[in-house]
Formats: sequence, structure tokens, C-alpha cells
Amino acid sequence: MTGDAPLDQTRSLERLRNLLNKFGSSKVTLIGDTMLDRFHHGFANNLNSTSPVPVLKVINTDESPGASAHIALGLSSLGIGVDFHCCVGDDPEGKTILNFLSEKGIETTNVLTVDDWRTLTKIRFYGSRESLLDNSQILLQADRGPSEEPPSDIVSKISASAMKSLEDSCALVISDYDKGVIKNDGARNLIKHSKKLQIPVIVDPKLTGLGKGRGATVALFEIRGLELLRRRMMLDDASDTANKLMDEYDWDSMVVLGGVNGLTLYESDGSSLHIPCKSPNPKQQIGLHDAAATALAAALGHDLNVKDAAMLAAAACECILSAPSSHEFIDRSTLGLWLDELSWQLQISER
Repeated sequence: MTGDAPLDQTRSLERLRNLLNKFGSSKVTLIGDTMLDRFHHGFANNLNSTSPVPVLKVINTDESPGASAHIALGLSSLGIGVDFHCCVGDDPEGKTILNFLSEKGIETTNVLTVDDWRTLTKIRFYGSRESLLDNSQILLQADRGPSEEPPSDIVSKISASAMKSLEDSCALVISDYDKGVIKNDGARNLIKHSKKLQIPVIVDPKLTGLGKGRGATVALFEIRGLELLRRRMMLDDASDTANKLMDEYDWDSMVVLGGVNGLTLYESDGSSLHIPCKSPNPKQQIGLHDAAATALAAALGHDLNVKDAAMLAAAACECILSAPSSHEFIDRSTLGLWLDELSWQLQISER
């Protein structure tokens, strides 16, 4: 663990492990775009006879809710209540999301169904050579979704219901995939009210909509996105870029996800903390943002500091990196076991 923000790892891991046993009546308000993730798995042994593309023999297909619904699943699996505000289309994919959430005990009263609107669906095709490789790789991703944003009255209802939910929430999560649920005015009002209530705000913004997260407690980034902005802003390094962004958008901190390169926390006082990745066998990275947002909401919403929250986010991301595709949302048992493993590794290294 490197950086200029010191952290007692042993005590931090103890606090995080204890935290997992304390979730009870707390509730997180979650608002954002949602989608259905569909995964086709199979063998790609041959090329097409008429073009140089692999022919995938599909063996099985998995489906699970993605984007903001992914965070809802993560929060619920940790034992935290979630008041979820989003919309889906009146199509089979939308019904699949609603049914999946209901089966997991997540209330869907505030998940609005939009008539004549198509639910965004991300379809991923995974393949490997039969009998040669155990680990498959993604061959193709196809997106199918609405041709326009949800109606303005639906968006207004979603924001209004989320606003009412804040009064008894421990945190607010805004998950923006730029599909129309999160608007500037709605996000600004939610963050303003959350700050009045002293509720931490976690935002996962698109690079094209950074202003929607203005004033947040933590903004989530991916390392590639930060590098792109560094080049655009013609700054020297990631730290300068993060400090510039925090100052411009009034963020208290930024968490930058690097996958196998670990996680870095930047704070508005200029300090930083890098947490190297300890995943023993990284397999995939789908769901990193959602796992990090889940962990940050869990820690900050229960009064832990941002460094502890970053530690939990790093551990959650490591669980995701080691998970099979289509099984990539965190749960209390898996996260607890990994925190125990990290504590054990730390004890061994200190001997």
C-alpha cells in the first residue's frame, strides 16, 4: 500500500470485518440507469467458412440485472436495505429485471415501467477452444436498447421519489450510464438535499456528465478515463488531474479503479492512497464500478472514514476480478472471507 495518506491496514481490516456483521435496519437510496446483462457461453473451435470470424457453439446462457440494478443486488446481498429508483421497458427484458430483483427481496415499487420503451440489454458472447482452455474470453458485445431517453414525466417521478427516500437513508448512490434517468437538475437537487441531511453521496458519472455529480462525497473513475482527461487537460500526472477535477466539481474525494493495477484514493486535501490488487487469479472486470459503489455506500453510510471505504472498495473489486462472468456482484459471505484472507496475508507478511 503506497501513497502519502497513512493507513493502519490491520485496524482498517478489523473495522471492515466488524462492519459486515452490523448491517441491519440501514437503507441506501439508489438512483440511476439500469440494464439487463446477457451472457452467452460456448466453444469457438472453428472459423466461419465465408469470413474470418469465430463460430460460437453456445452451451449456456445467463442473465442478470446490470448497472444500477447491479448495485441494488450488491447492497441487498450485504444485508443493507435499498430504496431503488429507476425505470425499465414494458418488454421481456424489463420483466426479467423486475422478477430477478423481487426474487432477491428487493422492493421494486419505485422501478417504473415505461410503455413502448425498450430496456437496454448488453449481450456478451464468451468462447474458448473446447478441451484446451478452461478460461473463456469475450468475443463480442452487442447493445440493444431504446432509441430515445425515457419520457420527462417518468424522469421527474424517479427523481421525486428518490428525494423523499433520503430522509431515512444512510447514503445516496447515483449511477449514471447517460441513458436519461439522471438529469442535471435532478442530480443537483438530490446532492444538495443529501448534504443538508449530512448523507454521503457516491456518484459514478460518465465523462460527458461530470457536472451531474457536482458536490459529491466520492466520485468513481476508471484509470483509462482519468488518463484521457489528463491528456485533454494537458496535465503532468494522474494526481494533478484528480486534484483539478475535485476542485472543479467540488468533490471531497475520488476513487480510481485500475483493475489488476489496484485502486487509488485521491482526497481534496491533496493526499492520496494506492491499494495494490491482491486478487490471485484475475479473470474478468465486468462489474467493478458497481462493486466499488456498493462498498463505498456501505462503509461511508455507516460512519467509516473514506480510507476505510477505499479499502472495502478495493476488496470488493478483487472479489469481482476473481469471479466468473455473470456472477459478478458481491455478497457478504464472499467479501467477509476475502477480508479474512487479506488479514491473514498481512499477519504473515509482518512476521
